[in-house]
Amino acid sequence: MEKVVAVAVGATRPAICSPSLAEVDFRTSVKMSGFFNVSRLRSLQPIKALEESATASVVQESAAISGNNLCQNSTVAKSTNILWHKNSVDKRDRQQLLQQKGCVIWITGLSGSGKSTLACALSQALHWRGKLTYILDGDNCRHGLNRDLSFKAEDRVENIRRIGEVAKLFADAGVICIACLISPYRKDRDACRSMLPEGDFIEVFMDVPLQVCEARDPKGLYKLAREGKVKGFTGIDDPYEPPLNCEIVLKQMGDDCPSPADMVETVVSYLDENGFLRA
Repeated sequence: MEKVVAVAVGATRPAICSPSLAEVDFRTSVKMSGFFNVSRLRSLQPIKALEESATASVVQESAAISGNNLCQNSTVAKSTNILWHKNSVDKRDRQQLLQQKGCVIWITGLSGSGKSTLACALSQALHWRGKLTYILDGDNCRHGLNRDLSFKAEDRVENIRRIGEVAKLFADAGVICIACLISPYRKDRDACRSMLPEGDFIEVFMDVPLQVCEARDPKGLYKLAREGKVKGFTGIDDPYEPPLNCEIVLKQMGDDCPSPADMVETVVSYLDENGFLRA
């Protein structure tokens, strides 16, 4: 006669939500030591997050078994059946850790207007103040992330979109992201602005006349464009659309060119006044 063994559904699943003996001893010792202040409570949050994550996993698995799908997959562009996963550590936690607010400083202007110079000087000044930054330089990104893109109009749109998406991730990480690239089309810059919460996109316009930029010509590209050896060069045979409502304008008046230190001070003052240099 065969022996029939009844197994309850889920009986073989480990009790992953139950705390281990080590966790119980730790909590008990903390309570007895009287260290339940705000900082100590915050140190226990990872344990609580793990418990909540484990509970959520059990619920989701149970829903899958029962056929009740609690989350709905979505379609974004060409990506189908994707699901946004919410993390237990969010932007506010990261900002609190870094003691700053994540944002994107988008420096735009003609080639030779001083975008990279400002970006590097600004990053250094903020570094000295103990703030974490990262520069997304247009040329640098074309060495890797965007090396498959040309300078045709449609590729320029994709170039800006990709950098905007990466900048958004840096800002979400609590980092002050400095993007410096020509980004000639207004609608593309506005599209990047729309990716972030209101106020977190800071557009800095390097308002330097074309003739000044061409006189500088640090890469020799204006000369090549005038000779017809470079096509679609912004300012020569491709338009640049200046911002209409940017946060900061750094304008050169005649031969009076503001120094990098003066420009940095303008941007840092804006960040300080708007609370980006504290959590």
